[in-house]
Amino acid sequence: MQFKDIIGQAEVKRQLIQEVAEDRIPHAQLLTGPAGNGKLALAYAFGQYLNCTNRKEGDSCGECSSCRKFSKLIHPDLHMIYPVVKNEKFKEPTSTDYIDKWRPFFLENTYPAFDKWMNLIADENKQGSIYVYEAREIIRKLNQKAFESGYKVAIVWLPEQMNAECANKLLKMIEEPPSRTVFLLVAEDEEQIISTIRSRCQVIRIPRIGDHDLEAGLANHPSIGTQNPATVARLARGNFIYALELLENDELRAFNHENFTRLMRLAYSRKGNSELLKWTDEIARIGRVKQKSFLQYSSEYLRENFVLNIKEPELVYMDDQESEFSARFAPFIHERNVIPLFQEFEKAYRDISMNGNARIIFLDLALQVAIFLRS
Repeated sequence: MQFKDIIGQAEVKRQLIQEVAEDRIPHAQLLTGPAGNGKLALAYAFGQYLNCTNRKEGDSCGECSSCRKFSKLIHPDLHMIYPVVKNEKFKEPTSTDYIDKWRPFFLENTYPAFDKWMNLIADENKQGSIYVYEAREIIRKLNQKAFESGYKVAIVWLPEQMNAECANKLLKMIEEPPSRTVFLLVAEDEEQIISTIRSRCQVIRIPRIGDHDLEAGLANHPSIGTQNPATVARLARGNFIYALELLENDELRAFNHENFTRLMRLAYSRKGNSELLKWTDEIARIGRVKQKSFLQYSSEYLRENFVLNIKEPELVYMDDQESEFSARFAPFIHERNVIPLFQEFEKAYRDISMNGNARIIFLDLALQVAIFLRS
């Protein structure tokens, strides 16, 4: 992948290229920011640029032996680390165990969604992690001599998913890696990474993709069809993953909207407690990846309803289905309850991420939503 293949993010590209031009490449960098902004693609393109033997002005050549190997994800000095799951086949799993699935998954979409990766490799109740076995493997690999003459590049996707044992074992390697070794950590929740690792990285905070850049990136996408790329770009709020979901009418997004509207209606109805319990039981059974997606969607949708209620329509990002519901619902989301409601969904997200009891978490969430909506 080359920098030119990445949507927008011109300033970040310039910063990475300048590091190479001035020969002051940090041994560890943390690329962080919201989902769908191209962080992983930038890390991948930077690794290719570092090892390109015929760099052009501002990009890798895309044609040398190193670039061709990067384009197929087979370069011997590229090591990609990502969350995996334990199962009967892999009791001490590492990224290498899942490379046959990761390679086509990533090469088909270099803006990957974590939930789709989990759906590919695990059942709905498992959450991925980067285990201590991964640390042992990457330390072994990086201590070996480089196969080619460039840099050894270790890209860690979602380091916040490292368990504590893995993070502590990798700490020394990240602090003092072997010569011509670069760590690129790609995170969406910087605060969940242990502070000792964060402090050893140069942090690059990557913003959402600008609307005009996202529109241009969508204009020639095969899924665009007859849809207006400007409209999709505005609704996606700088998130290319979400933009693709909008184009493809993603089933998960429809599922999230249906469950949000159902929860709100049942929570407001004083006769709906038995149905609210039924909703709780159903949502508790869908698996943690889907649960987290629902909670994240709900937080964003609450924000849109509050903005709509305070008469700022130019700042509202909704599709037709969402707008139809919100025309009646938005007045119930106001300055007295929007923050407590938002906090309840955030708390539920954290608790689900920590493997809490889903039925208790969602029952508590539903009851709290009912209190704040009815007050």
